[in-house]
Amino acid sequence: MGSRKVTSSESSDWQGKHVTVAGLGVSGIPAAKVLHGLGARVTVVNDGDDARAREQAAGLEELGVTVRLGDGATLPEGTELIVTAPGWKPDKPLFVAAAAAGVPVWGDVELAWRLRGPDAAPWLAVTGTNGKTTTVQMLASILKAAGLRTAAVGNIGVSLLDAVLGDEEYDVLAVELSSYQLHWAPSLRAHSAAVLNLAPDHLDWHGSMEAYAADKGRIYEGNRVACVYNAADKATEDLVREADVEEGCRAIGFTLGTPGPSQLGVVEGILVDRAFVENRQKNAQELAEVSDVTPPAPHNIANALAAAALARAFGVPAGAVRDGLRAFTPDAHRIAHVADVDGVAYVDDSKATNTHAAQASLAAYESIVWIAGGLAKGATFDELVAQSAKRLRGVVLIGADRALIREALTRHAPEVPVVDLDRTDTGAMLAAVQEARRLATAGDTVLLAPACASMDMFANYNKRGDAFAEAVRELGAGA
Repeated sequence: MGSRKVTSSESSDWQGKHVTVAGLGVSGIPAAKVLHGLGARVTVVNDGDDARAREQAAGLEELGVTVRLGDGATLPEGTELIVTAPGWKPDKPLFVAAAAAGVPVWGDVELAWRLRGPDAAPWLAVTGTNGKTTTVQMLASILKAAGLRTAAVGNIGVSLLDAVLGDEEYDVLAVELSSYQLHWAPSLRAHSAAVLNLAPDHLDWHGSMEAYAADKGRIYEGNRVACVYNAADKATEDLVREADVEEGCRAIGFTLGTPGPSQLGVVEGILVDRAFVENRQKNAQELAEVSDVTPPAPHNIANALAAAALARAFGVPAGAVRDGLRAFTPDAHRIAHVADVDGVAYVDDSKATNTHAAQASLAAYESIVWIAGGLAKGATFDELVAQSAKRLRGVVLIGADRALIREALTRHAPEVPVVDLDRTDTGAMLAAVQEARRLATAGDTVLLAPACASMDMFANYNKRGDAFAEAVRELGAGA
């Protein structure tokens, strides 16, 4: 990691301060190193005590950081601040003890926000149940097309501490934030921010849908220019109404329909802006064509509109929106077209790990053989199946919780043929693709959009998507 010169006043703020870092890993280790470098007395606590944790601990101990493995529950004596990995649940005993002792808890995002220099780049922030990574990457592509120095950072994998403290200078940062990160970031104040959508997810962590939504809504607090919301998702607009923002900050909607004033939307295949134009009651600015967005699925057009709204809030010209969207290529396993075999398209959306994401994916195609199943994480499937039934030519079910989807299909799509593969081994994907081929006819789309997590069968959704793509390639080779 690069090292921005820390001012003497910043160093004095931390000198000798006893900070406990909760959790080793992608956020904990950088946080511990940064705090140690600022002169803090750092203790890292970690639940695990395996070989990897011991290796990580040894590296920190060489620097002079104290590490306690196998004991993430006890508050170290004298702790003045906890900096936590975002995934640690708020009800952990460590945090209960901290609250009782009046010790504040920050996440690594909060730490990065507090350590920004006086001329730091503003943040354009994005959250939502689905679409965050794609939207942030689109936003970064648009900002780059406008000639701005930027990076896609945060929950996307690039540490905000690296971005804030590194040698690279930025004009603006495109920041993806999860509900976990927002929960632990009380003083974050973005230039502008967007909540893309809200659907039940991570409720085991947050405790309720209300708490989950409230943490998402923190992204709007103190916004200076624009709070971007989804006009089709009233819950996101409600969060804007509840936010305490700076004077003059505007609510900006995005819609797949014709936009009203202070909205971005779609008119006859054109993405248009009626928010950041002169006389928005009467005028609209063309930004790009739907065909400039890859893939041009409805939910991805919504992502593009949200990214465009944030870029326009930062003053980016219309031409850069078009150029940035044209230059953008989505990550793997997000509605990725794998191949056509015998006139049937095979599409990998393994990233659709919950029902909300799967619904968006299923809405993008007219006639589908759906491969679904995995770990349901407490989800129910009736609404998803009822909304998608008319598009389903057939369904192939895999994974531990496939019975939940099968029961919803029986209730809401009884005419749709279903193949229930009673398997959770990784080889089941090849069998699933073969069964899907048998159900499909020319013009159909075989869609892997599992609506479930992957860990019952695969290490992660990437491995699941890779297995699907490999199975499709085998089909093609034998065609």
